[in-house]
Amino acid sequence: MNVEKLNHLRDLLRSYGSCLVAYSGGVDSVFLAFVAHEVLGAKALAAIADSPSLPRREFDDALAVAAQFAFPVRVVQTQEFTNPDYLANPANRCYFCKHELFTELEPLARSGGFAVLAYGENASDVGDFRPGARAATEFAVRAPLKEAGLTKTEIRELSAHFGLPTADKPQMACLSSRIPYGEAVTPEKLAMIEQAENVLRDLGFYDVRVRHHELKTGQLARIEVGPSELPRLLVDGIPGQVATALKALGYQQVTLDLQGYRRGSVNEVLPAAAVA
Repeated sequence: MNVEKLNHLRDLLRSYGSCLVAYSGGVDSVFLAFVAHEVLGAKALAAIADSPSLPRREFDDALAVAAQFAFPVRVVQTQEFTNPDYLANPANRCYFCKHELFTELEPLARSGGFAVLAYGENASDVGDFRPGARAATEFAVRAPLKEAGLTKTEIRELSAHFGLPTADKPQMACLSSRIPYGEAVTPEKLAMIEQAENVLRDLGFYDVRVRHHELKTGQLARIEVGPSELPRLLVDGIPGQVATALKALGYQQVTLDLQGYRRGSVNEVLPAAAVA
């Protein structure tokens, strides 16, 4: 456990005086909200954006964790689904999502007297293709986990130390990330994706993505699970069970990505210059 970096994070948060944390219920934002509350008490507030891109289970779990550890959370309704730039699903879609989030959080921070807006980017994110970071820069949003040099592995270790249930939570991204760039994002597609992923998680799979593809013949679900989980997905009648369940949701075809889940696979179609 990296106590030095933890203390650096605490010092950073203390220097803010007060802080509004963009909260999603993921590993990073839970840890950041927990430490901010530990350091700043009532001068820290977490705010979660509710929209069709956030799975209902994730939303409920995020509120449950906050209640368990007694840090306050404000729910805000974001309007990215009224933005045609977001719905068109360009490669920088995340920019429009984060811009909308910070547009909602900035006046909340101002009215609540919170001196700093912060979000959960960490040191492991450096070098990733992260269009949302541009929006954070435009709104002067701080990334204290990254500033303290905390990596994802260290955040998980510290989360386990504090008993946070997100310590071993799988990587998550919004449901819109399951739709290939250039294919329109709609609430109806996201509802199908959410239900399809729930089928796999209910069967005990850990790293799960259902990529949603529009074909001339209908909709195709391309399943990704963790590479170590692939063998279990291919035995004991599970392939037929999964295919039947997903076709009942409206998918005409159900396929399995033999490479399994890997972070950033949605960006594999982009030219190298686009993600540099």
